[in-house]
Amino acid sequence: MNNAVIVSAVRTPIGTSFKGSLQSVRAEELARTVLVAAIERSGFRPDEIDDVVLAESLYGGGDLARHAAVAAGMVRVPGMALNRHCASGLSAVGVAAASVLAGGADVVVAGGVQSTSTAPELVWRDAVGDEFRGMPPTFPHTAEADDDVTLTVGFNVAEKFAISREAMDIWAVRSHQRAVAAIEAGVFVDELVAVSLPDGGSFQVDEHPRRTTSEAKLASLPPLHPEIGGFSITAGNASGINDGAAALVVTRPEVAAAQGVTVMAEILGWSAVGVDPRWTGTAAIDAAVRVLERTGLAVDDVDLWEVNEAFASVPVAVCRELGLDESRVNVHGSGCSLGHPVAASGTRMTTTLVHELRRRGGGIGVATMCAGGGQGGAVAIRVPAP
Repeated sequence: MNNAVIVSAVRTPIGTSFKGSLQSVRAEELARTVLVAAIERSGFRPDEIDDVVLAESLYGGGDLARHAAVAAGMVRVPGMALNRHCASGLSAVGVAAASVLAGGADVVVAGGVQSTSTAPELVWRDAVGDEFRGMPPTFPHTAEADDDVTLTVGFNVAEKFAISREAMDIWAVRSHQRAVAAIEAGVFVDELVAVSLPDGGSFQVDEHPRRTTSEAKLASLPPLHPEIGGFSITAGNASGINDGAAALVVTRPEVAAAQGVTVMAEILGWSAVGVDPRWTGTAAIDAAVRVLERTGLAVDDVDLWEVNEAFASVPVAVCRELGLDESRVNVHGSGCSLGHPVAASGTRMTTTLVHELRRRGGGIGVATMCAGGGQGGAVAIRVPAP
């Protein structure tokens, strides 16, 4: 075993932004919660952690990873915040693995945190001094519409691969059904860590999946851009806007063995790609292909896939292009149902893969996703048989 290994993997339940259980819980507290839990479950002591790499998205003005380390009482542990938009959580895993394999660290916590509900709102000025709220255009040389993710991720991919609205709605409904079934069966219990709420309560269960969603209900929803003929993206076949966090503890096999720590999974490889921003959704395909090439894996070698449902068109396109068996993709739901806490999603997907493959007696898993601005990322893992 010459790969970096994962010795713990946890996540918070995912909340619905602005109106859900985590609407008043700041990113710093979500980060502290998963950081403490990941270390406690790893078998390492806090003073044995060399670094913390936490993905963040759209925050700015600080170092979330360092804040979480100090809040967790680890004042001698540095921290690095990382941003690759939606793929940030996957990139954090790759950075941690690279660090321990290079000998720059022995034990690193990697994760991602998203609190859309409490994130500061950006205000910026254009060349003539007019103020605007939200993110400025990322690619001012392109048409304004090219910065709208419903187009660059959702609709353009649906058009490119001739994916109908009905196909996307069917995928989204199934995503909700799988997530609800997993929650009711207690599938996520081993990977979850409860979040303490300001009112003294405890948030313990994913709240975004809808039990009453149906194809008929989704078919009745208006398109997000009715002014564009044939526009097929709706709130129903798009991901949620969510809050949550996830974290993994990464080390080398020999370090785990020396400490008597249980190895949960090997990190076989990772990738990051860039594509034309107009075709951002296709980056999930390119990232998956690249990580397979780097690891020497074939599609048929992979037992389970996590393909983030930023929009339902993305996993449908990935399945068609790579010839994936849909019964092995997002087996417990994804962005459309569980939700998409942007910076945390990649680590959440990896965490779910680790635990589900362990339940199944081992195997290989790949998580892949597109990311804002024409990017993508993927991670491949192997869970050993018991």
